[in-house]
Amino acid sequence: MDKEKIILISAIILLFVINYSFLDKVVVNFLDEKEYVEVDRVIDGDTIVVGDESVRLLGVNSPEKGEAGYEKAKEFLEGLVLNKNVRLEYRKLKYDKYHRVLAFVFISNTNINIELVRWGLANVYILEDRKYEDELRDAWEECIEKNVNLCEKSEDKCAECIEIEKFEEQTVVFRNSCYFDCSLDGWEIKDEGRKKFVFEDFVLKKGWKVEVIVGDGKDSAEVLYWRGEDYVWTDTGDTLYLRDEEGRLVLYETY
Repeated sequence: MDKEKIILISAIILLFVINYSFLDKVVVNFLDEKEYVEVDRVIDGDTIVVGDESVRLLGVNSPEKGEAGYEKAKEFLEGLVLNKNVRLEYRKLKYDKYHRVLAFVFISNTNINIELVRWGLANVYILEDRKYEDELRDAWEECIEKNVNLCEKSEDKCAECIEIEKFEEQTVVFRNSCYFDCSLDGWEIKDEGRKKFVFEDFVLKKGWKVEVIVGDGKDSAEVLYWRGEDYVWTDTGDTLYLRDEEGRLVLYETY
C-alpha cells in the first residue's frame, strides 16, 4: 500500500473517531419516531390522552391523585397542551406495561417534560431511555434554585440535622447530626417512581443513626424495614427524596 493511501485511510479513521458522538446522535435522532397530534385530555401531571390512546410522558413523574402538588401539576400541563397540537417523540419501547404510549411532548421546540421538572411539578424519572437526562437533571437543579413546588425546601428545624451516611443496594442510613432529638413522624422517603416509605411515630435521637432496609424484619430504634417491596433502588440509577410531614424537601441524593 503506497504512502498516499495510508494517509487517506488514516484521515478517514480519524475523522470518524472525532465525529463518532455526532454520528451517534444523528443515528439516534433518525431512529426516533415523531408524530404531530392534538391533545384531547389531560389525566394528570404526566399523562395525556390523544385520540384513543393514553400517552405517558417520558423521564418525569408527577404527584399522584391525593398527593400534594397533584392538582397544580395537572393544571400546569392542561394550560400548556390541552386542545393544542403537539409533537410526540417516541423512543425505543413505544409502550409501557399499562399499554400507554411513552413519549417526549413538544410544543415548537419546547420540551414539555423538561418544563414540568423545571417548575417543580414533576421529579426526574429515568428508566432505560436516557435521552434528555442531562437536560432533565439540569432542570431539577434550576427548580431547586427557584425553591418552588416539589423543590420547596423544608423549614422544619430538623431539616438541617438529617444526613445520609450510607445509600447503597437496598439500604439507606440516616444520621441526626444535631444536639437535639428529631421527630420524623410523617416524614417520607421516595424513589424516582411511585415507591414510598413513611416514618410513623419515630424519633431519631441526637447523634443516632437509623437504617432503613428494603425487606421484612422486626423494627427497632436503629433499624426500620421497608416492607411490601422486593426492591426499591434500581441498579441502573435512582434518586432518594426525603420530605417532611408537610411534603417539603429535606434532601435528595442521586446515584
